[in-house]
Formats: sequence, C-alpha cells, structure tokens
Amino acid sequence: MRHRMMRESGGRHQEWNAGPSGPAPVPEQPVREDRVAGRLVDRAPDRAAGRSRERPADGFADQEEFSRRILAAADFPVFGVVAGAPADEARAGRALAAFETSGGELRWAEVRCGDWRSAAGPYVTVRTYRPGAEEGEQLPELEDLVEDERDRVYEQLGVDEGDGPGRVRALRVWMTVDGEPCAVEVHEDRPVPEPGAPAVGGPEPVWAGRLRVGGLTVTVCGRGMPPGAVELGPIGDFECYLRGRTELLRDLAARRARHVPVEERELPPAVGMEAHRALIAQTVAESAAIEAQVRVGRTPRLPRGLRGEAGAVRWEAAVRQQMRLATETRQEAVAAVTSMVNHLNRLSQQTHWLLGTAEGEAAVEEVVRYTVFASEVASLPAQRAWAQLWRERPGNGGAGVWEEQRLAEQLWLSAWEQWRAARS
Repeated sequence: MRHRMMRESGGRHQEWNAGPSGPAPVPEQPVREDRVAGRLVDRAPDRAAGRSRERPADGFADQEEFSRRILAAADFPVFGVVAGAPADEARAGRALAAFETSGGELRWAEVRCGDWRSAAGPYVTVRTYRPGAEEGEQLPELEDLVEDERDRVYEQLGVDEGDGPGRVRALRVWMTVDGEPCAVEVHEDRPVPEPGAPAVGGPEPVWAGRLRVGGLTVTVCGRGMPPGAVELGPIGDFECYLRGRTELLRDLAARRARHVPVEERELPPAVGMEAHRALIAQTVAESAAIEAQVRVGRTPRLPRGLRGEAGAVRWEAAVRQQMRLATETRQEAVAAVTSMVNHLNRLSQQTHWLLGTAEGEAAVEEVVRYTVFASEVASLPAQRAWAQLWRERPGNGGAGVWEEQRLAEQLWLSAWEQWRAARS
C-alpha cells in the first residue's frame, strides 16, 4: 500500500495493447490507496471515461494518526536532514512525503524538507528502505529520482523544467551521515535551456545519490544546495514531519478546491473536427514518446508538456464536438472518442507509415470522419474490423480467446494494407 501526495494524470484514453504475437496483458493490480488531502482516493480506472473515481473517507486527523502508528511501529531507523546542514532554510518545511507498507509493515519512508513551493529550493528528500529491500525489488535509478523531482515541480508548482536528460555528470561527494563522513555517488542533471533563453537564471540542477547506512539503503535527492552540504541522521521525533504532512495536504486540498473541473468550464468553440485531430496528434505523440524512451532503456513517462491540463482540455473539447456533431450522449461520445484514440494509437504501434506520411494523414482523416459521421470512407472494412476488435477485446480469457483476438487483429491490419494498396 503506497501513500504519497497526489499526482495528476494527463492520460484520458484507455490503452489496450495486446499485440498479435505478445502474451496476454497482466490483470490489473489491486487498487492502490493514496491518502491525499484527507480523502482516500480509489485510483481504479473508470473504463468508460478513462478517468479515475474518488470516494471520500476520513479527514486529516485520521490520516495523521494512521501515519503516526505506522512510523511508531517501524523496526528500522528513518533518516532525514538534521541540524548541522549549513542551509537553515533547507531544514524548514519538514514533512512526511510518502511511505509504503506491506502486510501492515513499513517498507520505506520518505521525508522532505525545505521550500517545496519554490523551484529554486533549497529542497531535499530522503527515502529510507527497510533492510533487504534491494533483494526483493529493483530500486529506482538515480536518473528516475531526478525525473520524479522535476515531475513534482511541474505538478505542484506548474513549472516545466524540460524533459531529461539534460547536461548530466557523475559526482563523488562526501556527505555527513550520523556524524560520520560517507562517500556518495551522485547523479546530477542540469536542464538544457530552451533556444533563446537567458544563459543565467534557468532551471536549477537536480541531483540524486544513493548510500548504504548500517545495512539500510538511503536515497537522497535535492535542489538549490550542493549534496556535500547535506547532513543526514536518524529521526528521533516524527511529530514535526507528521504535522508538516498534514499542512502540505491541506495546502494541496485548498488548491484543488479552487480548481474548476474541465467538464464544467466554458471552452473556446471548436471548428469542425479540429478537436478530434488535436486530440489524436497529442495521443499519438504520447505513444511515440513512450516507445522512444523504452527503446533507449529509460523508464517510460510522458513528456511533461503532454500531461495534465492541456490534455484534459483537448479530451473534453473532442467529446463535446462528438456529442454535437454525432448527436450523441456524453457516454456515447466518450466511448466513440476512446475507441478512435486507441484505434490510431494501435495502428501507429503496428505500422511504420501512420506518422509523417501522406497516407498516414489520410488514414487519420478517415478514422475521424467515420467516428463522427459513420461515413462511407474508403477504409470502411478496416473501420468495421477495428470496431469488432475493440468491442470484443478480452479481459481474462484462455488461450483460445487470445488466438481469436490475434486472428481478428491480423484481419484488421490486412484491411488497412488493402486500403493502402488501393491508394497506390
């Protein structure tokens, strides 16, 4: 069970990605519980709308008491920034940022300190894993810790520091841990400024390091202060961290309370099917970006510019246009747009011609026209084959079900190839 601050998700469509030759997808994992702003949030996906559902639970006092019990029962020390670090402001703003339990047992805990409201910092997070954690799972790479910190700044402060890697270097520094100097290998990432940006005053470098302390693995990530200035020690009293967590959750809850859901906003009027085309361009770009990251061995994550508010607005605009042009209910429009997006995402994954070619543009246009008007487009056999494939996509089925799906997908791809041949 993982407990951390809310992170916004830019994804709106439901991705179904069972390849014709690949294994059946792993069934969905159990619901993960996040204690956020006094609400227990059920992050199970809403299959119709591609969004998350929320169910209210206890308030801040219950959340704080729950965290207090978990930390009091911990059978290993949890480290944080202690007195002695030269930057006093980096020791302020202390809060319990996240923790994970398994069978009621604390697996790791992460504390933060510093100015979380400023992209300049100083700001440090320290995560302590229970002994033997690295034997049972693969711990995050230092590059991923840096990207997680840049995600936090984007999601909580709205500051996009660019997608990494930027200018990176490996450092070996001495960090004081429990009063003793400890050698730490550090990964530092300094974002590359955008063309035309000023040479000074750009995004801050972010660094991350991992060290071993008495059989424990501890990771540290920071900005706005050098890693050698950080002094770590075991936390004896968690009260200020618990109060800080509650204060932070209240702050985030207040921000969300002022947020107007995109479904309730007045959006600029869309022209024709431009909203559909804009949504497709974004979602195909998302898939391409994820595939590129996987190819080079990076942890897949959406580029920050494709997440959050902009994606939600594009999705909502397309749904509203679908309702208006196709004379559909919201539920019907959501289903149609979801199928359209997955159709073209899947086609971009299975072919080499959808992106950057004239026939790819034509295919997109025909999928859009069929979605909106059920038009008698030249690719009608492919459209109907996809409709059946999407309608009958399997949940948990045996080998026979997946073989049927494999054959159905081959028929769908064959229909698109026949369409291409007829165009040449």
